[in-house]
Amino acid sequence: MIESLHSPHVGRVKALIGSKGAKERREQGLFVAEGVQCAREALTSSNGPQLKILYATENGLSKISELDFGSVEIVEVSDAVMKAMSDTVSPQGLISLCYKPESTFSELGATGRSTFIYLHEIQDPGNAGTILRTADAMGISAIITSPDSVDMFSPKVVRSTAGSLWHIPVYEGVAFDRVEKQFPGIKKFLLSSHARTSILDLTIPGDCIAIFGNEARGVSAADLGVEVTEVTIPMAGRAESLNLSAAASIVMFTLSSKVAG
Repeated sequence: MIESLHSPHVGRVKALIGSKGAKERREQGLFVAEGVQCAREALTSSNGPQLKILYATENGLSKISELDFGSVEIVEVSDAVMKAMSDTVSPQGLISLCYKPESTFSELGATGRSTFIYLHEIQDPGNAGTILRTADAMGISAIITSPDSVDMFSPKVVRSTAGSLWHIPVYEGVAFDRVEKQFPGIKKFLLSSHARTSILDLTIPGDCIAIFGNEARGVSAADLGVEVTEVTIPMAGRAESLNLSAAASIVMFTLSSKVAG
């Protein structure tokens, strides 16, 4: 059991979640996923990020004792060491050190009924994680992010996905012209408060992609350099606007119901 706060393991994990974590994650090809649900997914999922090391307290291991650990490297740590390694106020006693998936955007294909989500310069980790989690629930085919978007493998994003990061492929840093080139005939929807077309009135002829812009600035068709169908969410109440993740959830639910229908 590791009891020293000066252990190289502690330094490695802290480097991956610290202020320079994005650089460390890129260079090492690793990321940190905290909590019981992420540990369960890392141990049981045949897809998604693969587990390298599971750091666990005695209490943490008891929470997943029914799982088969197989040949997974488990490093037991003291409660104090777990707290030092954690990015949360109340650690659950489990930290999964995982390999970042090597997703190649050029290999992403469409089936004729695929629905993709494109996040343009999204900055808030909570929004990004919630959108990914909802996309998983709604059967979205993949999440694609633009350059200068939040790191989808940062601790706060990973935590917000509640394990859904293991269920849906993520492609980061993809300029929209690459998306347009790869899927030239895809139907493109852009959420906009200025649009006149209701999301409820859309018809889905085949593959589609829903585009969501930066929380503060949004995104326009001119920014993307392509023709898109701008859509809005009709609101019967008096709220001026919706949080990005809430709006995206409504759009994804609507699209999934139309595609399913």
